[in-house]
Amino acid sequence: MLRLLFIVLLVFTGFNSASAAEPVDLRVLAWPGYADADMVAAFEKRYKVKVKVSYITNDDEMWLRMGHKQGANYDLFAVNTAELQRYIDAKLATPLNPQAIGNMAKQLPRFTSLQDIPGVTRDEQVYAIPYTYSEMGLIYNKNYFEQPPISWNVLWDPQFQGKILAYNGSAHNYTLAGMVLGVENPFQQTNQQLKLSTEQLLALRRNVLTFYSSPEEASEFYNQESVALVFANYGAQQLKQLQDAGADIGYVIPQEGALAWLDCWAMSSGVKNQDLAHKWIDFTLEPWVSQLLTERQGLANTIVQDTRSLPEDKIIWLEEVEDHQRRSEFWENILSGKTLQMMSLP
Repeated sequence: MLRLLFIVLLVFTGFNSASAAEPVDLRVLAWPGYADADMVAAFEKRYKVKVKVSYITNDDEMWLRMGHKQGANYDLFAVNTAELQRYIDAKLATPLNPQAIGNMAKQLPRFTSLQDIPGVTRDEQVYAIPYTYSEMGLIYNKNYFEQPPISWNVLWDPQFQGKILAYNGSAHNYTLAGMVLGVENPFQQTNQQLKLSTEQLLALRRNVLTFYSSPEEASEFYNQESVALVFANYGAQQLKQLQDAGADIGYVIPQEGALAWLDCWAMSSGVKNQDLAHKWIDFTLEPWVSQLLTERQGLANTIVQDTRSLPEDKIIWLEEVEDHQRRSEFWENILSGKTLQMMSLP
């Protein structure tokens, strides 16, 4: 009887070897698809360690998690270059040692010169290693084009009025408008340049069927309406989704270039084992691991050239913009149907 009572107590108190928390050697904070279970298992088997992967779904969530206990809860995190700088400013990220990551030698040429990638380095120290990216190209309906369009200006062509899907986002749209206008740095626009970009976006509004927020929403509109062009904010992922649905489409990087986000592995200031953290990054840069991103997620990786784009395509990595709040306010005015005269521009 006493033995039975002891067993019951074990069950209800959780005092058994199966429920005891296993020691964790590496703590990774990443986006879904960046560290699948089979990939993690292979790493654990190779180095005889235990890895814990936590997932986030947006930049705000990552910022909150990393800020808790000053990054002490994680060793590595996957962050885009436009966001990384504020982690460095907040001392939530610590420099990496590229010499400890031999597989960087296998990366494509556009990723080998880290000093040329905005946001990856500071004061000649490396804070992030590129892992995956997606450019925001132009999807076109082959029923409307005998040849692929070559410029973003096609979005403003009157013949496609009501046949364009554009993204509902202030920062990216103002940067795109600046690119089309030839602004030298579309991420840092002056008051006059913002006014011109606003005029450009007001003109775009007249051509757009609707502004979508998610790839799923864009696919739904594409399948229901006669759409000619899509500003593919979600890039290759969005392309794959439409192609899987049977859409007869093409994808191009226009001559002005395409905005692109670049997600990198960064090391937390709370890292416990820097050697193991570097081993993780090196492992993810093995061709078979990186290729999982493309096969499963439709994302480009930094090792194998993406067949949906060309090496010479002009990729413009996202950077911090001059004023997120102001761009957002202007954009809300555009969406609400206001004219330039009705807007309080600087």
